[in-house]
Amino acid sequence: MKSRKSVFFAASAVFCGFAFVGLAFGQVAAGPANITLDEAIALAGKNNHSLLALRTTILQNQAQEIQANVRPNPTFFADWEYLPLSSPPGISFLDYLHDSTEGDMGLSYLFERGQKRQHRLEAAQDTTAVTRAQVSDNERTLGFQVAQLFINAQLAESTLDLARQDLKSFQETVAISQRQRDIGAISENDFLQLKIQLVQFQTDVEQAELSKAQALSDLRQQLGYDTVPSEYDVAEELEYRPVALKLDDLQAKALQSRPDLKAAQLGITASNSQYTLAKANGKQDFTLSGNYSHVNSISALSFSFSIPLPVFDRNQGTIAQTRYAIAQAQEQQKATSGQVLTDVRDAYLGVQSNDRVVQIYRSGPLDDAKRSRDISEYAYRRGAIALLDFLNAERNYRATQLAYRQAVAAYATSVEQLRQAVGSRSLP
Repeated sequence: MKSRKSVFFAASAVFCGFAFVGLAFGQVAAGPANITLDEAIALAGKNNHSLLALRTTILQNQAQEIQANVRPNPTFFADWEYLPLSSPPGISFLDYLHDSTEGDMGLSYLFERGQKRQHRLEAAQDTTAVTRAQVSDNERTLGFQVAQLFINAQLAESTLDLARQDLKSFQETVAISQRQRDIGAISENDFLQLKIQLVQFQTDVEQAELSKAQALSDLRQQLGYDTVPSEYDVAEELEYRPVALKLDDLQAKALQSRPDLKAAQLGITASNSQYTLAKANGKQDFTLSGNYSHVNSISALSFSFSIPLPVFDRNQGTIAQTRYAIAQAQEQQKATSGQVLTDVRDAYLGVQSNDRVVQIYRSGPLDDAKRSRDISEYAYRRGAIALLDFLNAERNYRATQLAYRQAVAAYATSVEQLRQAVGSRSLP
């Protein structure tokens, strides 16, 4: 009984020790996580450090809104003149200060004309709106990048499955051929050529495993390196999913959804705000001040008013510049609108082209390549065809399968590119 308790306490101590070490290094063991494409895009939107850094520009602009809305500070001033360097003769020091010195104290305040503060705030708010749309456009681009890397990981996984299946099948063929060689059914040279060919299948598996690991690593960087565990995987297999689309509907939705077009449209509004602010800044501000003075035992109040005379500087250069900036923003909006329609059309044509390529493989070559490989393998194992014919059939099957998977990945990528061009994950 005592021995069992000792073992129990020893095991508990070891377990606690490992737990403490794990917590100390911040590495709690986590099982493999499988994520979908939508989950990957959502994770990137929340944790991608480049995007998070860019979002701070919105906060910076909002801080500028606060600064744009502040009023000028009042100015306080004071002076005391004719102070003696030594005690004056024949009079007390305090009497001298009261009767023979001058002291002034007052306040002044700059009054802004032309509603400058309101126009500053409006211009800052419009700038924030443009920045917010630009950040949304970066989110759109990031979503496509994540989708592209996700599809690369799916392709790598599909290629790895194909390589493993081919390796297992060929290993069985080599095992059968070894038995055939032992009984004299095939030559030693044919068997050696098969063993040499096996190296290529083993190499394909190694390369496919490396491609998958690199694809998942690249995807992890976009999701936020610490967001997912090191041993994670994509949850969805690479599959052909046809979509029915109409170009006119896609272009119409893109004109409503694309954040870069919205940013260009808001840029016109922001340019108009800058122009209005420039005209307001052309208005001259005036300053009012009030003073209390004590001079030679006499106390007095005085008030003053000052305003610059707009003889030369009326902010005319800045006004002209901002007026031209409006025309520039309008041209940029037209260019962006055309680019949106072009992007959608190009992506739409890409989807159609890649879909036709996939259909070429699905219409017969996939089945033909598999049947040819199976027939050749069956015939070779029974000595009906030469080794070279079997290896050619095996090579053609592998090439066809790999090309089909690449075609499906290209099609899936083109669909994601179309989503990016439209500016929405949901296509009409």
